[in-house]
Amino acid sequence: MKAVRVKFKNLGKKYYFSVNNKERLADGDKVVVNTIRGLELGFVVGDVFNLQGIDADMELKDIVRKATNEDIKHYEQNKAMEPKIIEDTKRLSKKNNLEIKILGAEYTLDSSKLIIYFEAEGRVDFRELVKDLAEIYRTRIELRQVGSRDGAKAFGGIGPCGLIVCCQTFITEFNNVSVKMAKNQNLSLNPVKISGNCGKLLCCINYEDELYTELRKNAPEVGDIVTDEHGDAKILSVDVLNKTVKVKYLENDGFGFLKPGEFEIKERKRDRNKNKEVAKDATGLEWATRKTTS
Repeated sequence: MKAVRVKFKNLGKKYYFSVNNKERLADGDKVVVNTIRGLELGFVVGDVFNLQGIDADMELKDIVRKATNEDIKHYEQNKAMEPKIIEDTKRLSKKNNLEIKILGAEYTLDSSKLIIYFEAEGRVDFRELVKDLAEIYRTRIELRQVGSRDGAKAFGGIGPCGLIVCCQTFITEFNNVSVKMAKNQNLSLNPVKISGNCGKLLCCINYEDELYTELRKNAPEVGDIVTDEHGDAKILSVDVLNKTVKVKYLENDGFGFLKPGEFEIKERKRDRNKNKEVAKDATGLEWATRKTTS
């Protein structure tokens, strides 16, 4: 089956559509497709390709046609109306005493449906607002509530790194981010430092989590008891990237930083009653040799 990827926004998700043998499409072409929302104009991403493997069993909708000049003109007219729709919706939401933040609006290509996106705390009864909008635009109105991440993506801004937020540059889908990931990377759990403009955990915490998880598989853990030439010590922190542990010596209350091979693991916090011969990191380098007792 021949298929092509189509997107509807610059940073939007890409969708697969089937292509018949007569249709010649290239990267950047405008096409009319039938979606669950109705007819929409999309943009081809890449060249036509053959679906293979598991993807070959996917049921895809066909591309209706390559966009005509009339389609493009109608699309541009719809886009030109969006700012006014947003302003009208803001005005009418205040009239109906609705505490909502209007993020955007868009028509389907044939103007049979007007979709308005908003953000709000909790559930909102917007039935009166829909009636007011329908009287003005004489079409089917759909108000769609989105999350805070989508709201931040609509408004944009600068992240704590000093760059434009990722959701406005390359992120097309939001992945789950958890506090466990932040702990895994030894990040400060101060909400101000690990939260983005949306108030949720920073999306970038997800980027390196897989690497940290792999490096920690056989690394020492905080609370393990180790021994070196200066005596027994307790691990206070582990830097898996630099392969360094910070320890506190039990006999003289001194502190130190140790590298792999400079200490032996005496007791593991997670299993103090079991002995292991070697604890290795993900690259295969020995962190330390388990000290055995007779």
